Order: sequence, then C-alpha cells, then structure tokens
Amino acid sequence: MKIKAAVLRRSDLPRPYAQSQPLSIEEVDLDPPKPGEVLVQVKAVGLCHSDLVAINGERGKPMPIVIGHEAAGIVVELGEGVHTLQVGDHVVPSFVASCGHCEMCHVGRPALCEPATASNAAALLRDGTTRLHKDGARLHHHSGIAGFAEFTVLPAEALVKIDKDIAFEHAALFGCGVVTGVGAVVNTSGVKAGESVAVVGLGGVGLSAVLAAVASGAGMVIALDLSEEKLQLAKELGAHHAINASAPDCITQVLEHTSGGVNVAVETAGSPRALQTAYDVTRRGGTTVTAGMPGPDAQITLSHLSIAAQERTLKGSYMGSCIPKRDIPRYLAMFKQGQLPIDKLLSRTIGFDELNEAMDRLDDAVTVREVLLP
Repeated sequence: MKIKAAVLRRSDLPRPYAQSQPLSIEEVDLDPPKPGEVLVQVKAVGLCHSDLVAINGERGKPMPIVIGHEAAGIVVELGEGVHTLQVGDHVVPSFVASCGHCEMCHVGRPALCEPATASNAAALLRDGTTRLHKDGARLHHHSGIAGFAEFTVLPAEALVKIDKDIAFEHAALFGCGVVTGVGAVVNTSGVKAGESVAVVGLGGVGLSAVLAAVASGAGMVIALDLSEEKLQLAKELGAHHAINASAPDCITQVLEHTSGGVNVAVETAGSPRALQTAYDVTRRGGTTVTAGMPGPDAQITLSHLSIAAQERTLKGSYMGSCIPKRDIPRYLAMFKQGQLPIDKLLSRTIGFDELNEAMDRLDDAVTVREVLLP
C-alpha cells in the first residue's frame, strides 16, 4: 500500500531544520504484515530526543530511515497466526520487540532483549528485512516502529492493547517518555515512600520521573534543569523545590534541602554534566540512576573512592527497566485515576508539514512533548 511517511536520508544537514529539511515527507510503499505481524494505523507519535539524535547524527542510524518510535494507533490488519489482538484494537507499541526466549527475557528484563537490540541497531524487523521501500530501495524502521508514518507494520509481541477511551495523543507518550521516566523511578531505583528524590533534566522523561516520584510518596522531590519554564512546570506537577542547574550553588542547595543529599537521583538529560550533577547530589549510601541517552563517545569520571567508601550505587535504566505488557497498562490506569497527569506534558500537536520546525524546538529544549498526528 502507498502511505505518507517522514524519511530521513542524511544526518549532516545543519540547523535550522526548518530550512535544511532533513525529514522529507514522501509517498512510500508499505508491504502487508507477514505471519506474526500486525498492520497499525498510526494515530499519534511523540517527538523524542532519540529521534533528534538520529537527525543530528549523534547516534547514527542506517539510512534511509523512517524515524519515530513513541506511538499509538489502531490495528487494521492481522498477519497469519496472530490471535492476541483484533482489528480495531487500540495499541501502544514497545520500541523493544522482545523475543521472549533469550536470557534477558527469561529473567524478566525484556528491555534488554538481545535479538531485539540487534534488530534495532540494524533498523530492521526481527527477520532481518523491512516492510518499507521506495523505487525498489528499502527504507529502514527506526526502533522497529517507523512511527512518523500513516501506517506501520510491527511484530504482534511489540503491541500493548490499551483502553479505547484514552486519547491517542496522550497514549503515545506512554510508548517511550512515560515508561522511561516513570520506570526509572518505580522499577530501576525502587523509590520508597518518604525518600528524597532529585530529577536532573526536565524533558518528557524527566517530568514523567517527577510525576512518578510524587505518586510514589517521595518525602521530597527536587527538580533541576536549565529552563525556568520547565522548573516552574515541575513545581506545578508536585516538585517541592526547583533549582536552576546553572546556579553556582546548585549542588549546595540540594545538599542543604536534604541534609546531605537525596536518597535517589535520576538523570534524564543525556549529558555527562547532568550525570555528574545527579551523582554529586546523591547522599552516602544512595542510588544514582541514569536514564539519559547521550552519544556513544560521551564519557564520565567519578570518584572510585566515593563509590566504595560511601557505598554508592550507580544504575543504568533503559526503557525504565519496564515490562511493557505489565507496566504500560499500569501507568495508563494511574493516568486515568489522576495519579500521573501526563496530559500536562503535551506541548502541542502538529502535522507532517511542521515536523522539521518542531525538531528545532526540541533541540532548543523549549517544548516538553510535541505529538505528530499523521
């Protein structure tokens, strides 16, 4: 079938993207689903930093590629052998289509699925092919989803069925930003009621982490960012203190508020400086979680002595250490009950013609989450 999609063909075009137009809106061919796969009409897809780093080349992707991975849509066709879904179901895809058979899947860590990780790195589906092509040349699938398109084909295992009364522009955020931020707090760090939490970086992931810390009953939630607007939003979402990370006494302020540092610090900005800040505001015996995703060359230097002598813990968090079929419905239920007001993170909705301009806004960190409605 013929569909409209946003295709990235090179990652060296300069800003402003509104002028250089790295994403070209094209008519492309989409093959029907193979056995075990599902055709989904994409109804909404969030703009995430992981899309931006594909455009600017910070994390290179095979080209040409249809990017976009934080999506929600409707099942419109089932491939042979799919019995877990029905046409008309509303779904949120997981950007790690876990196989269910590898060691990581067996021990309950599907976000680290080895075959899915290899497929995502190659920007192919699990069988090593793609369903997208144009003029005889294949187009790659970003994170196995290729969400900046009118339709997409995914493995049935990657899809989580959701309630039909949830707006697509809200549901899409649960495909990446929410599971990453909420999961970093709930799953990776295991924040307990009464503990103190700092969140460094207030994009969609970081503000989701703030909401999760509040919902978990944290005794104190401290938000750190460079943007005064995002700091104000964090306070509106329940943060007890909001501190500009550029302030010379930023770390001192956190230590004073918490009598020596927070129990848990979560870094979501994807920069070594942000991770250093998160580590520096963590108390003795505390846990620093990094959920940010920088380029592969980013390096950090931490005190070996402080890790050992202060019994410090540094943990990575990918996809919020989530089990999507368990956690996405759980977090959506919290949203419907008012415990996770994720709708407050939605900056605006856009069309295909605004995608490149929206990527400029994302790079400037002046929005939280914009959502494409194909």
